[in-house]
Amino acid sequence: MTRPKILVVDDEPQIRRVLKPTLTASGYEVVEAGTGHEALEALREEAPELVLLDLGLPDLDGKEVLRRLRIVSETPVIVLSARDREEEKVMALDLGADDYVEKPFAAGELLARLRAALRHAPETPRLSAGDISIDVARRKVTKSGQEVKLTRKEFDLLALLARRAGRPLTNREILRQIWGPAHEHDAQYLRVLVGQLRAKIEDDPAAPRRILNEPGVGYRLAEEA
Repeated sequence: MTRPKILVVDDEPQIRRVLKPTLTASGYEVVEAGTGHEALEALREEAPELVLLDLGLPDLDGKEVLRRLRIVSETPVIVLSARDREEEKVMALDLGADDYVEKPFAAGELLARLRAALRHAPETPRLSAGDISIDVARRKVTKSGQEVKLTRKEFDLLALLARRAGRPLTNREILRQIWGPAHEHDAQYLRVLVGQLRAKIEDDPAAPRRILNEPGVGYRLAEEA
């Protein structure tokens, strides 16, 4: 029987040293990351069933890691943090965290919350729109069965549109999800990225049938090309 894989993201080695044997003894496989960038790489490479995420990382704020994760994945996330301010909890939950546990925590309570999150976890999705198929866990895209190589941001944009296939997303919403709130008015970034993605997945990028403009709104991924 395959053991559920848990990604532990914390820059404190002592926390990881405590969590790993506890989780292993409870039947889980453990993957560790000490920085935000390591966490995002592990998410792509390891496809964990759940993430235990510290907010105080040395390179990226944990909330930024959570924001990027939620673009492409519904993997359950339990935030572990010494930050006890209410606004921190609210922001993490609004960004898509499934639960929030303050440090220091009791192992028994954490394991109970972990089991509850896994019970309600969705299956790892495989998105599709017409002849485009997206393996979210492996970040792999195929068109008519042939793999299409995309950059990280191209993949994030396609996955974001595919989650709402047939429905429009505003320019501001896409910019906020892909680049963050500081860039939600930088429409040129989005136009360039859409052009790059169309060049890779459209039969005729000059007459797109997959990624469609919604005048005055933003973009929509057609459910059928």
